[in-house]
Amino acid sequence: MAAARVLQAGGCYRRRPLSSASSSASSGSGRAAERGERPDSVGLGFRPPAHSHSDWIGPPDRHSNLRPVIFYVPPEESALERRLREARQEAQASNQRFWARHNRAFRQEKEEFIYSRLKAKGLEMRDESGQKATLNAEEMADFYKDFLSKNLKKHLQYNRHLHPHTNKFYLKHSTGGQSR
Repeated sequence: MAAARVLQAGGCYRRRPLSSASSSASSGSGRAAERGERPDSVGLGFRPPAHSHSDWIGPPDRHSNLRPVIFYVPPEESALERRLREARQEAQASNQRFWARHNRAFRQEKEEFIYSRLKAKGLEMRDESGQKATLNAEEMADFYKDFLSKNLKKHLQYNRHLHPHTNKFYLKHSTGGQSR
């Protein structure tokens, strides 16, 4: 029932641990811990209970649309568990940066596209009633196609960077340190 209240109140989701290595997370102490908060949740807009033994997934970030994860840190985290957690945190931060930049560029270019198309038609950004003017689906399809084509190289680089490193790390640590 407590988890249901948290879900309703803050949009947080608790992820049950699969194993201690896959559910470990950022450690910390200091003032946040003294207040009964998980130190790594400060600034994210949600806080799992300090007594939680699970990873917590928060509401989507407004810039990247990714759900931040606050990783659980077991009291006696091994060196391998710590390295895995830190790699997961690093991957999360990298994904956050990429998608925040990507989405910011998308929104900016979309607004510029709409403005230029409306201007070409002799229309304003707002109609007579004050509502934001829009383009039809076919016109927006031109924008989406152009945006994806223009950013194809970035997406390919992102995928090339993401998958080999992720797969290599998990494969190496799931086989006891023997990389294939």
